[in-house]
Amino acid sequence: MSDDEDAPMVKKTRIFYGSLEEKERERLAQGSGGSGKDGVKAGIEAGNINISSGEVMEMEERVSERQLEVLADFERRKRARQITVSTDDVEVKACLRALGEPITLFGEGPADRRERLRAVLSVVGPDALKKSKKEEEKAKRSQDECQQTWYHEGPDTLKEARLWIAHYSLPRAVERLEEARNLKEIPESIRTVRQQELHKNLRNLNNLCSQIGDDRPISFCQFSPNSKLLVTASWSGLCKLWNIPDCSPVRTLRGHNTNVGAISFHPKATISQEESDINMASCAADGSVKLWSLDSDEPMADIEGHSMRVARVTWHPSGRFLGTTCYDNSWRLWDLEAQEEILHQEGHSKGVHDLHFHPDGSLAATGGLDAFGRVWDLRTGRCVMFLEGHLKEIYSVNFSPNGFHLATGSGDNTCKVWDLRQRRCIYTIPSHQNLVSAVRFQPTDGHFLVTGAYDNTAKVWTHPGWSPLKTLAGHEGKVMGLDVSPDGQYIATCSYDRTFKLWMTE
Repeated sequence: MSDDEDAPMVKKTRIFYGSLEEKERERLAQGSGGSGKDGVKAGIEAGNINISSGEVMEMEERVSERQLEVLADFERRKRARQITVSTDDVEVKACLRALGEPITLFGEGPADRRERLRAVLSVVGPDALKKSKKEEEKAKRSQDECQQTWYHEGPDTLKEARLWIAHYSLPRAVERLEEARNLKEIPESIRTVRQQELHKNLRNLNNLCSQIGDDRPISFCQFSPNSKLLVTASWSGLCKLWNIPDCSPVRTLRGHNTNVGAISFHPKATISQEESDINMASCAADGSVKLWSLDSDEPMADIEGHSMRVARVTWHPSGRFLGTTCYDNSWRLWDLEAQEEILHQEGHSKGVHDLHFHPDGSLAATGGLDAFGRVWDLRTGRCVMFLEGHLKEIYSVNFSPNGFHLATGSGDNTCKVWDLRQRRCIYTIPSHQNLVSAVRFQPTDGHFLVTGAYDNTAKVWTHPGWSPLKTLAGHEGKVMGLDVSPDGQYIATCSYDRTFKLWMTE
């Protein structure tokens, strides 16, 4: 049968080809009954073959998500097989803890735990464990730096001052210990009765006087050594003297141009000091420190050297030295007889807020914004105790007259009591609902402790025992400072509401 006869019997089918090789075209043409180029031409003429120009069959550009997941799982398993994991189960748990994973699951054995660690590392990468270890080492290093102490080389007068402080403090320590022995010889029943009477009086504390002290918040207050004067410091830059107990104004001290952080009486002011002598010292947020007399409203002298905020100024019990705390992470000791700075002490990792001297004059306690406190031996210059336990900044420190208890008030709303003999915190008082701004022991014998806070109240606590006796409520703003009179008769509180209040028993 010839090609022409066979052609009508073939069902016409349109076939599309892409860019094919010449030989493949010829083979297809031959398969349709033609030979060579003539067969191709015949197929094209008959309409059985249609060759398009340049059409290409393209593969899919994207693989399905399922295929990607399978591929990723395959790669992860491949990486997991290449990761080396310790066979020590303790080390495996430590690695899981470092990665933030549970150290064990219910019914999980050591082998399963190793496989789980390997699976986790295959996802986060083996370097994640190294990074977590580096972060732990960095945190540990920063913790060590917080506990590290820096010492500045002092002048020759510093050695002389340390010897002088040693000769001054040792006899006072002997007297304090002798008084403690005499107190211990008093029968327990008599001491208990006295304590009960004191607690009864404290429960009857009432507001004796409330006085508007300034047109800005009052940041600090302190009684004079004879308990007949009260000095207040304000954010207006003014300091004022008041008569006690009628709270009448005596004098306004003008000298600071910004917020005054504290003003403190000389230990011998109103007792043996002349009114024209240096009787007070104050500090402000601009770094200025000024010295005042009792007969003038102008400062007698300025102490220069601070470049940042000075939060507190405190007199050494001898009256010869003045301590200042600064937000440059240091505190300083000034010798007023030599009229120079004899000690520039670092050791806190943030600003130092408060400073208080031991009743003997041998030690100094500092509290900083780094949430740590330190106790320094002024006779050797060493940090003899590190106070670690508060969760936030320490805003107040105060020694008890017994010589071995120290109270600290913090931004974590608690007051902690530390024992210098045991070198640890012996009690934490959950004292307030807000930041504790001030803590004060009774200055005569330390039988009670007063705390003030930003919850607008001050509270009185027994010592020892630390049970609440009285809540001094009445301020409309946060309590920023407080003090107990040297004779133990009055308590003064000053507040953000621009007033100070005087409290006493009926």
